[in-house]
Amino acid sequence: MLSYRHAFHAGSHADVLKHLVLMLCLQHMNSKDKPYTVVDTHAGAGLYLLDTEQARRTGESINGIGKLWQRNDWPAPLAGLMALIKQANQTGQLLRYPGSPWLIDHLARPIDRLRFCELHSTDFALLRRQYKDAGRRVAVYQDDGFEVLKASLPPPSRRALVLIDPSYEIKSDYVKVVAAIKDSLKRFATGTLLVWHPLIPQLEANQLPEKLKKAGAAHWLHATLSVNAPSTQGRGMHGSGMFVVNPPWTLAATLNDTLPYLADILALDHQAKWQVDEFEEKNK
Repeated sequence: MLSYRHAFHAGSHADVLKHLVLMLCLQHMNSKDKPYTVVDTHAGAGLYLLDTEQARRTGESINGIGKLWQRNDWPAPLAGLMALIKQANQTGQLLRYPGSPWLIDHLARPIDRLRFCELHSTDFALLRRQYKDAGRRVAVYQDDGFEVLKASLPPPSRRALVLIDPSYEIKSDYVKVVAAIKDSLKRFATGTLLVWHPLIPQLEANQLPEKLKKAGAAHWLHATLSVNAPSTQGRGMHGSGMFVVNPPWTLAATLNDTLPYLADILALDHQAKWQVDEFEEKNK
């Protein structure tokens, strides 16, 4: 939706989960010498100032990255993410939160190809400005990320990581996400596909994980992190999830070790919880 600005939500508990999983998957991609392509279908502005009016209006970073910033007891995987976020805050103060394009750019190698998509004109301008001198390695599109994804698969290198995280402010996003996963599996069955989704009291949101599980992937992982009980008023996000098609073989164990810490530190009430489910069809 063109009115959506991620600046209002940067550094939230949902970003922490999304970017932790993204980092772990990119690190796995880097374990092989062969280059890969990354497609970020809803890239946003790339880097966010946490002292802006938008960020202060919601204050979501306070209960997300703000709770982790001053600690030093992070589990090893989370320590890796915190090190990256500290790179974006060289003064030692938490003033900036890196979005997925920044993290992808800093984790991917010179041989890898990055495609960032953003429709919102303001965020696209900010994103394009960051990568105006990036050369052929980074392509920035003011275009429908779902369409760019179709054109990107299969990649020349036969290795790809895709991040899909629309705003879900319009119900058609849920339909488009499932369609994108099904289409991507037909075009390139071995790609690693990441879908972020909100945990909210809404029918389409509740149905999405089950639809993704039935989209045809032979191997998937689903991780969720809730920081409080669902609203009795029928609105508000109490957590989020990451659905990963063709996940790294170490991802489930790593998240099982890390998510209990996040649920404890980011909890807003006693109903904070986490879960990791994994499925692999052995004979497919």
